[in-house]
Amino acid sequence: MSERTDKAVTLFKSGYNCSQSVVLAYCDLLNIDARQAAQMACGLGAGLGRMREVCGAVSGMALLAGCKHSGAEPDPVAKKKTYEAVQAMSEEFRKKNGSIICRQLLGLEKAEHDPTPSERNVEYYKKRPCSEYVADAAKLVESYLL
Repeated sequence: MSERTDKAVTLFKSGYNCSQSVVLAYCDLLNIDARQAAQMACGLGAGLGRMREVCGAVSGMALLAGCKHSGAEPDPVAKKKTYEAVQAMSEEFRKKNGSIICRQLLGLEKAEHDPTPSERNVEYYKKRPCSEYVADAAKLVESYLL
């Protein structure tokens, strides 16, 4: 694993959610304020607010693609470049993992509606492959955005 991929996994294992971990591992390279990045990515964790929809690590990739390719003003060319990167990274993630949907990745039958985050402990990390998904997303960021 690269230094940045290791950093993303370490961030996840220290308590940041999947989206925050991916974004924070690269925010300095894209001149993004780490505090604001952590705040903005927080709601994307656990499949968008723990609803188990699009994987937070995938959402983190999308945030970084927007920061890499888009400016502050509406720009159709920049949007297209961003969307192309998001679609390419998402497809690679899907090919490797079978889905980009959190509940499918975790083998859950339905969405969850309890907003309470799971306690991070040894059992959590044994049954949740999320650190692997964070690593996969971080590797894709390196391949497509750096």
